[in-house]
Amino acid sequence: MDLDAVRTFVAVVETGQFQAAADDLRITQQAVSKRIAGLERELGVRLFARTARGAQPTVDGQALLPHARELLRAAERVRSAVTPGRRALRIDVVSRRIVTAGVLHSFYQQHPGIELDVVTLTHLEAEQALAEVSAGTVDATFRSLRAGKAPDGLRAARAIDDRHNLLVGPHHPLADAPTVTPAELVDYAIWMPGMSDSEPIGYYEDLASTFGLTIDTIGPSFGVEPLLAELADSPRLATFLGEGSRYLWPESYDLRRIPIVDPIPVYPLSVIWRADNPHPVLADFLAYLRARYAANARDDIWVPDWAR
Repeated sequence: MDLDAVRTFVAVVETGQFQAAADDLRITQQAVSKRIAGLERELGVRLFARTARGAQPTVDGQALLPHARELLRAAERVRSAVTPGRRALRIDVVSRRIVTAGVLHSFYQQHPGIELDVVTLTHLEAEQALAEVSAGTVDATFRSLRAGKAPDGLRAARAIDDRHNLLVGPHHPLADAPTVTPAELVDYAIWMPGMSDSEPIGYYEDLASTFGLTIDTIGPSFGVEPLLAELADSPRLATFLGEGSRYLWPESYDLRRIPIVDPIPVYPLSVIWRADNPHPVLADFLAYLRARYAANARDDIWVPDWAR
């Protein structure tokens, strides 16, 4: 089986679009289509359905996905066995739009000569992402570790406290507030649709329970752009956004990012890596994270009990 085609299949599933997968793989969209078509011919099934939202895996595509990932893990183990420590440092930032990507970018700006591979395991829950670290296919990932400590063989260190902003449109009652407190949000529903990962779901359940908030995670997600458009037109919808998250929207939306204070709720993220990982750049990255965390630590934050 053509591993390039398998790698392309996984990239399309993770990005949801042929063009986005092509950008990640640094090939043309035509090459992506050709690889997927070849894989479909080889297997005798259709792997993707084209929709208005992009490319969605069919039932056969969903069945193939875990096996495709295992093939890639096996190939990486073979490669690593003969070239230990020579490949690029591979860091899972979960999503290129959130704080982890910005932190990794800042590290790279200080070390522009390093070989770096930015990975986004957006659709993997924590347990699956940690399995990738254990297998050596990924050097480090960022997760909240709400379920407990890192598994045997892995190490973890608190690396990022991502402060919350409230994001609202110009017609929302809080639109002109310079800051808001959790107590002031009790009368407003926070809309965060499409959440499926148990880590963030559990975190937001803890946040809602502690401060008496209404956080709605039910319903499908149609992507970031439709969410932003609905916020811009709504006098009632609001959502949470990490201070380190990077989203762009038309100036006409006039969306407002409002810091939450007294206390500042933060989403706690730990960096997790394999204890015996010999990659020469990993130690520098971990040292950078330790120094950055110490420099940004503050006492007026809120985290759930499991993160204290």
